[in-house]
Amino acid sequence: MSSPRPSPTPTSTVQDCWDCMLPGPPSRNNFGSADVSPSGLLAFPAGSSISVLDTRSMQLVVSLPMPPPTQSQSSSAASTATSSLSPFVTSVRWTPLPLGRDLLSTEPSSSHLLLAAGDRQGRIALLDLRLKSPVLWFDSDTNNNSRLAVQDLCWVQARPDSYLLAAISGFSSLSLYASSTGRCFWKYDAAPEVLSCIRRDPFDSRHFCVVGLKGFLLSVTVLGETEDEVVINELQIRTECSELLKLERDLAGGGGGGVAGSTSSSSASAAFPLYVARFAFSPQWRHIVFVTFPRELVVFDLQYETQLFSAALPRGCGKFLDVLPDPNNEFLYCGHVDGRLSTWRRKEGEQVHIMCSMEELLPSIGTSVPSPSVLALAISQSDSTLQNIGKIYSDQPDSPFSAVDFDNPFDFCDEPVVFSKTHLISISDDGKIWNWLLTAEGPEDNRKDDKNLDVVSNITEVLVSGTSKNTVVSSTGGVEMEASKQSEQSNGGRSRSSSSTISHTEISLKICLVGQLQLLSSAVTMLAVPSPSSTATLGRGGNYPVVAVPLVALGTQSGIIDIVDVSANAVAASFSVHNGTVRGLRWLGNSRLVSFSYTQVSEKTGGFINRLIVTCLRSGLNKPFRVLQKPERAPIRALRTSSSGRYLLILLRDAPVEVWAMTKTPIMLRSLALPFTVLEWTLPTVPRPPQNAPAKQSLPPTDQTSRASDGTSSPNASSDSKGSDGSQDDTSESFAFALSNGALGVFEVHGRRIRDFRPKWPSSSFVSSDGLITAMAYRLPHVVMGDRSGNIRWWDVTTGHSSSFNTHREGIRRIKFSPVVPGDRSRGRVAVLFYDNTFSVFDLDSPDPLANSLLQPQFPGTLVLELDWLPLRTDKNDPLLLCIAGADSSFRLVEINIIDKKLGFAHQPRSIKERFRPMPLCSPILLPTPHALALRMILQLGVKPSWFNTCSTTLEKRPHLIPGTPKSSEDLRSYMMDIQTVGDPVVPELLLKVLEPYRKEGCILDDERAKLYAKVVNKGCSVRFAFAAAIFGESSEALFWLQLPHALNYLMNKSINKSPQKATVSASVPELDDASMLSRITSKGKSVSGREKKDATSQGQLRLMAFEQEELWANASERIPWHEKLEGEEAIQNRVHELVSVGNLEAAVSLLLSTPPESKYFSANALRAVALSSAVSKSLLELAVKVVAANMVRTDRSLSGTHLLCAVGRYQEACSQLQDAGCWTDAATLAATHLKGSDYARVLLRWAAHVLHAEHNIWRALILYVAAGAMQGALAALREVQQPDTAAMFILACREIHATIISESGNSDDESKSAIKDKLPHLPGLGPENEDVIAVGEYFGQYQRKLVHLCMDSQPYAE
Repeated sequence: MSSPRPSPTPTSTVQDCWDCMLPGPPSRNNFGSADVSPSGLLAFPAGSSISVLDTRSMQLVVSLPMPPPTQSQSSSAASTATSSLSPFVTSVRWTPLPLGRDLLSTEPSSSHLLLAAGDRQGRIALLDLRLKSPVLWFDSDTNNNSRLAVQDLCWVQARPDSYLLAAISGFSSLSLYASSTGRCFWKYDAAPEVLSCIRRDPFDSRHFCVVGLKGFLLSVTVLGETEDEVVINELQIRTECSELLKLERDLAGGGGGGVAGSTSSSSASAAFPLYVARFAFSPQWRHIVFVTFPRELVVFDLQYETQLFSAALPRGCGKFLDVLPDPNNEFLYCGHVDGRLSTWRRKEGEQVHIMCSMEELLPSIGTSVPSPSVLALAISQSDSTLQNIGKIYSDQPDSPFSAVDFDNPFDFCDEPVVFSKTHLISISDDGKIWNWLLTAEGPEDNRKDDKNLDVVSNITEVLVSGTSKNTVVSSTGGVEMEASKQSEQSNGGRSRSSSSTISHTEISLKICLVGQLQLLSSAVTMLAVPSPSSTATLGRGGNYPVVAVPLVALGTQSGIIDIVDVSANAVAASFSVHNGTVRGLRWLGNSRLVSFSYTQVSEKTGGFINRLIVTCLRSGLNKPFRVLQKPERAPIRALRTSSSGRYLLILLRDAPVEVWAMTKTPIMLRSLALPFTVLEWTLPTVPRPPQNAPAKQSLPPTDQTSRASDGTSSPNASSDSKGSDGSQDDTSESFAFALSNGALGVFEVHGRRIRDFRPKWPSSSFVSSDGLITAMAYRLPHVVMGDRSGNIRWWDVTTGHSSSFNTHREGIRRIKFSPVVPGDRSRGRVAVLFYDNTFSVFDLDSPDPLANSLLQPQFPGTLVLELDWLPLRTDKNDPLLLCIAGADSSFRLVEINIIDKKLGFAHQPRSIKERFRPMPLCSPILLPTPHALALRMILQLGVKPSWFNTCSTTLEKRPHLIPGTPKSSEDLRSYMMDIQTVGDPVVPELLLKVLEPYRKEGCILDDERAKLYAKVVNKGCSVRFAFAAAIFGESSEALFWLQLPHALNYLMNKSINKSPQKATVSASVPELDDASMLSRITSKGKSVSGREKKDATSQGQLRLMAFEQEELWANASERIPWHEKLEGEEAIQNRVHELVSVGNLEAAVSLLLSTPPESKYFSANALRAVALSSAVSKSLLELAVKVVAANMVRTDRSLSGTHLLCAVGRYQEACSQLQDAGCWTDAATLAATHLKGSDYARVLLRWAAHVLHAEHNIWRALILYVAAGAMQGALAALREVQQPDTAAMFILACREIHATIISESGNSDDESKSAIKDKLPHLPGLGPENEDVIAVGEYFGQYQRKLVHLCMDSQPYAE
């Protein structure tokens, strides 16, 4: 994607502050959007930010806040604080670009980590996951008159080098944007339709569809980046929409103006959140889409422009929320708004789907009331591709029965057969992301009997693609691939036991929760940070202060308290404490919390029920105290806890303050009947070095006193020794307060006694009457106060010194002292939160605090509800960390650094502390691009599995299931496999050295994928290439490598034997050939070459790479019964076309003769019926039919001429006409039925060129080139897309597969196979002397050298 990129600067920006951010929970305002990248990264919006997590380890990778709108939309300067809030993000979509490998002409980029996001105000941005900021804003119309909410997004490919972005905005607007410039070049208004969902066709990247709530279906094909190159087709799906019409009337009656209102900025999900229409393309059948309306499931055929099946939702089931087809099997997973998941399977031989299971996605145990809702569902595609590799290769033992232990009765007899595993991700509005494993299992007693032991022996004969052996279902999955009659001959014609084929009726579906991630559970209302003092440990013994834990407590609207571990940027625990909003929250030491909530009994009496609870983090127990029998007159206003956690002040509205001793059973000490406005306990004093410490540790305090004696303005330094030296008893604590009349004071609490601290009062001018004190901070010996006029005053309680200044802002709500450590230059830094929800940081030790402050009038994109400092500093060079609870329900850590006595966000050089993770984040796609390419090459060339074993501390307790033990002193070259390589032999060692930091931390592959690699690494280079492609999310490339051995085997057999299907038939009797062919094709239910009944779980995604005649013919034949019940002239024309394509002329003639005389198609149908039923092909008839066919093609679009050409045997010309008309699949089906040898290859070649240049699917095109024998075309295609590494690996794979086939043919008794060695010593076009092959080798060498240089220049990725 050629999108503009800002050059990265070496200095950090404000974006660095967002590295540690936890988003609030997603809601229906985010429109249920979620998208899983091909490499397994889940992106979903939560409020005004986007969260990205790894679906395998269920760990949060990063949260990206959507930048706020520009200030130009503000009407005045005074409104800037509230006008530029970030709106809700409503749609996200990963770019389909793979990892960029064009290193020789461009610099490495992170284009594979780009994410398109749209919001409620109609803005659409292209975000870079690595830069954590937008790199492009699309030119959406976001002026004040038409801020249309973005409903859905979709990427479309019009040219090989660029993608376009399609977007639904508002109710009925559809737009197309160029990704290079962000310009909108095409718009479509579907009013009065309500557009809901947009998806891209997996078979043709130029094509996408849009569905509306009323059944409107728009099919769009994009041929270029101009308005004239967009082709649309409007269709309609019949559905019941009376409920929607009622909702529209209610919307219009409520002042919304209705859907047709042009000024409405709403969209389908905003106006009708529980009325959802979604659809998905079938990943296995072209032209088939699955559509769900609230109470109906529809299967629609885009080619026939009609629905093939519809099913109403049974009673008792919640409305449909989404539909997700299984990538490998013919299952549909449908989410429901009531939090359940239904599974539908296709009935064999028909396009009819039956519900076979209903599961709960929200377990009822432990959920809150009201129950949370499921917002979005997504399927991880990366796992399904790896599953294909595992099915075909990993269960093939190197020797017979090596994978089965007959001495162990549990090895193969008692386990159910698992046919497929699918990972489903669900997102709920309580901040939980669920990872479900859906498994399809066969019967357990499938292979128990000893009489079926021959089936076990059959299981060991699994096909390695490219050999001539047949495939049966393996014990853990089984992809059934057949090689027609040759396979039957090679297996001695042995028939398969029926138990090796499992039908759908025998498959049971199970669901299991395998992972969960907890984010913030609801909107944040309170924030509390532990800052325990040294007295917190005196009661328990010991001479050291209690540890400041890296935990932050967050109170929420739902009554849940979330404990955030800031070192891991994760929610460590959640406690359901209150039934209502948490209105106050404080720490008691570092392991207990005290919180309160209240409820009003009734508005008339005005009584309140106050609920106070102490929560123990270690045990999870909630213990209420101060439980009263009757409601109180006043609600609790606030809680204040002392640093030691021993004392608690309870402030009630218009009532005395209560002082409590927080012992095991809290005791009320006394009440204070004074008109307090604010109260604050003193913070812990600056820690002093231990007295028995070395002398060098006492230098910082002497340094401070020397600086203070130099005359610097530091009232803190001169008085700190006094405050920490015994001016206060170690077991007593004090709190400062202000009264409603402006009076100040300090009280000291010692045991049960409360006494006046007797501070030294400031001058009388210090107390002003113009502002009520609203905020206070207290750390001996300083009290800092803020009032509602924006004034800040501070006072030294031991000397009486005082000062003040005005912030020229609104009233002050919170003041927080920053934590200090020995050696700090300043001890007067405070964070100030204003009533307009903005904040600033001031240094009160500076001569002019206002001039030297960090003025952050608004945290970007959100308002600040609460803030506090994180007391984790241990060194004076550590940054200050400010915890912020945003109005968007997010929690963020802002890093504030001190440079030259100034505050700022600028970055200081220091050692980077990696984020702690409970398990390694094994997502290779996140590595720097050169390092990711290096890992890809290492996996391709082959590395010993022991390389994945590490000795890292993060993995010490993880059991290793991979053979081999790594040795740190061992030469890295010994890890590489002793196999044939290409390019420079020194490069792999250098790449291993670059990847060593990741390997030591276990961040390359998780155990499951490493085990799979260990099983397949010795199965040939093509499967290694497929594995490497799947790891980086390139599923189409992986399928290409899996099919390449099959295609080469097919090509070589065709080259040796031009007509292998008829090798056993005498060539001297052509009439017998025709008769046998006719008898074979006229029976509708028969299959080619005695093709066996397909296993219900076979094929999967590999069907997309079909090229062999039997496969193409079978796929086309399977679709025919779907359309038998369709009526109408157009449907009959399409059915005739299908029947002629597969050679079923008898059924075609029968259908044509059923045309009524009044039909406009009668004459054409009669002519075709006569021609098709003709048994003799005479030259005169051939000439006449050829002329008529040409006229028919010119005059109408029914392709009647093609059928006449078929009637006289002109199949090559018929295929050409079909290809000219754009019916590429039909042409291939016709060719597969009738053509052979070079004629069939010509059809494949032209098809390959179309797939490459029009549909932009290079991997599908490469398979067709190989099957047609055009190796030069395949190399030219790879050169065109600038993938030098793939071209080299392609040659390497082809040579290895060729050598394998040659060696097997030498040991074969089959004469046709033994002839391969003599006739094809080298693959045509890939001989070592070929100029293109030599050029590929030289180009790959340059690529390797460039990659090594880039890897050496890139720093290892550290979070």
